[in-house]
Amino acid sequence: MKLKVGDTLILATHNSGKLKEIQALLSPYRLNIDSSGNLGIEEPEETENTFAGNALLKAEYTATRTGHVSLADDSGLAVHSLDGLPGVYSALWGGPDRDFSMACDKVNRLLGGKPRDATFVCVLAVVWPDGTSKIFKGQSNGQLVWPTRGESGFGYDSMFVPKGDTRTYAQMTPIEKTQTSHRTRAFQLFKKSLLR
Repeated sequence: MKLKVGDTLILATHNSGKLKEIQALLSPYRLNIDSSGNLGIEEPEETENTFAGNALLKAEYTATRTGHVSLADDSGLAVHSLDGLPGVYSALWGGPDRDFSMACDKVNRLLGGKPRDATFVCVLAVVWPDGTSKIFKGQSNGQLVWPTRGESGFGYDSMFVPKGDTRTYAQMTPIEKTQTSHRTRAFQLFKKSLLR
């Protein structure tokens, strides 16, 4: 099953930063892209304990309610010295207001003097209204820094330096970030498999 020019794709997200990144990644394919947030569809509770499980849950929920192919992204920061946390709980560590300055501070406090290796993970789930689904995974390895640096990006971008660079994602332009981002790598697989 392929997506072609003019097809509708609903992104299962209320995150404006994520929506902008995904729209930019897919702009050459001229799909009609909207989001569950724009359509007033509430977010389902993320009850799974894996990125793939939560991505599927969100995409299935949105596809069922819109009747269109739905794409969900579940992503987060896995800190090696914290046994992979915050992982699927990355957004929750920011509290009810998703305050990522608070979440970054929490990661830094828990790390103390431990090694700061981390991996950004992105899993994409695509679900058709008939229940057919596909999964794609991308990741980016790097180091965490403190204090945070940069004003761009969102989430944990201001403390994550990808391998091979000296800047955090928040210090990069959106185009520079896409060169190594976990989301870009997942989308490369998505595009190769599903886009014409």
